[in-house]
Amino acid sequence: MANALLTPTAVTREIQRVLHEKLTFVSTINRSYDDSFAKTGAKIGDSLKIRLPNEYTVRTGKTLDAQDTSETSVTLTVATQKGVDMNFSTAELALEMDDFSKRIIEPAVSVLVSNIEYDCLSTVTKDVYNLVGTAGTTPASMLVFGQAKAKLNQYLAPKDGNRSVQLDSIAMATMVNAYSGLFNAPGAISKQYTDGIISHNSGLDWYEQERIYTHTNGADVAGAINDTPAEDDSTLTIDAMSAAPAVGSVFTIAGVKAVHPETKQAYSHEQQFVVTSTVTPTTTTMSFDPPLRASGAKQNIDHLPSDNDVITFVGSASTAYPQHLAYHRDAFAFATADLELPQGVHFAAREVMDGISVRCVRQYDINNDNIPCRIDLLHGYKTIRPQLATRITG
Repeated sequence: MANALLTPTAVTREIQRVLHEKLTFVSTINRSYDDSFAKTGAKIGDSLKIRLPNEYTVRTGKTLDAQDTSETSVTLTVATQKGVDMNFSTAELALEMDDFSKRIIEPAVSVLVSNIEYDCLSTVTKDVYNLVGTAGTTPASMLVFGQAKAKLNQYLAPKDGNRSVQLDSIAMATMVNAYSGLFNAPGAISKQYTDGIISHNSGLDWYEQERIYTHTNGADVAGAINDTPAEDDSTLTIDAMSAAPAVGSVFTIAGVKAVHPETKQAYSHEQQFVVTSTVTPTTTTMSFDPPLRASGAKQNIDHLPSDNDVITFVGSASTAYPQHLAYHRDAFAFATADLELPQGVHFAAREVMDGISVRCVRQYDINNDNIPCRIDLLHGYKTIRPQLATRITG
């Protein structure tokens, strides 16, 4: 008995299944899906507003000191349409789904996922200013992941089972070896040896990921402030640098300590910042995140820096370092929206699963006697709360 032709819905659902199986980063972050596009269809440039938590200070004493509630938000723009185009025949649609998926869907979806995850990870990792580990050294002990966990705790990442870490195969192999002699549940030890991975440790779900961001420092990594910093500043002028620092480089300012986000008590470590843009005339003008805040509900440092304070970047000049990433789900968001379903085509379907919308369209090309098929995903991604993540440098 001949197989029935696979339907547009069956094919699109299989695309979704394979997509979810391969999304090792996007599947662990906040996925914002706007169903308002389900009727009208989304366009490149459509935006979603995401509210950020309100912040307040604590009063001491009985006198009322009412604070204004000023809600802030970030805009996530659905700005990128990515897809894979291919040809397959009606005869191939008569295959069993397992065969059709293995021959046609998996290769197409694999390259789509790889491209999306690389773009997403490369972009959001550069927004993260917290960092642990030793530049130039592959993580090889429980300590560095304990430090990553501590950093998430210090910046109040929720302890709700939604913390993850992405690391490359070299770091994963090194850590599997490092954990092998330590006390672990027999099942975990067995999985480490049979699969060569760690699945959960240090309060983190572990993922092996070959698309992690590798950051290259600028040609100079030491300088001093040539400025008089003020509250809320996010730009500094720096002298004594022969070249501008690279966007995404992490630095500290001598003596400027981080503070607890709620109590505002100073931590023992210096606040870390990340470069967001640079201009180099005779001196370097550098923009960074987070802004300098030494008072108020959003205070993040114990005092404002001064002119001539030394700035030190993580790592050596002109050197590349893998940036493994530990994070809570709500540090980042990935959004998709429904693309229009065209009329008058041979084959069209759209499926939404876990906030990810995928469209599949197929049509006969009479000019070239082909039956092309396209898979499309309209998406955007953004760092929402960078303090809920930390890099683990390699």
